[in-house]
Amino acid sequence: MHTKSSVETMIAGLTVGLTLSAEDRGIAKLTPLHREIVHGMPNLPDQEVRVLSATLLPGDVTPHHSHRFPVTVHMLEGTFTLELEGRKPVAIEAGQVFIEPAGVNMTGFNKGDVPARMTLFYVCEPGVPFADPASTA
Repeated sequence: MHTKSSVETMIAGLTVGLTLSAEDRGIAKLTPLHREIVHGMPNLPDQEVRVLSATLLPGDVTPHHSHRFPVTVHMLEGTFTLELEGRKPVAIEAGQVFIEPAGVNMTGFNKGDVPARMTLFYVCEPGVPFADPASTA
């Protein structure tokens, strides 16, 4: 039998990253994957939420680019290697989450032997491009 919980109870559970105890039945069990404070989110009254799927085959490379707003990468399969300007390369493996910062030039690679499959989450001002060519200035 499913039980109902108040909105306040559910919000309180989300605040600490949990719903109710595992003994409760009929309540969604949430598993936090990643939590991070970011800078550069849009400030307009309306924002656009985009959820994209991307696959890089072995040897594929992204163009040098930047994003106007942070991009959340959730790896589903393989490894995606990001080279961010002024930072050490980051290898994001299946099951991991990484936030690509806004305004940083970058390029990504699949240096592995299997496809690198990921889901990308992006909140932006309505209508702006997902990526811009890397600036050379």
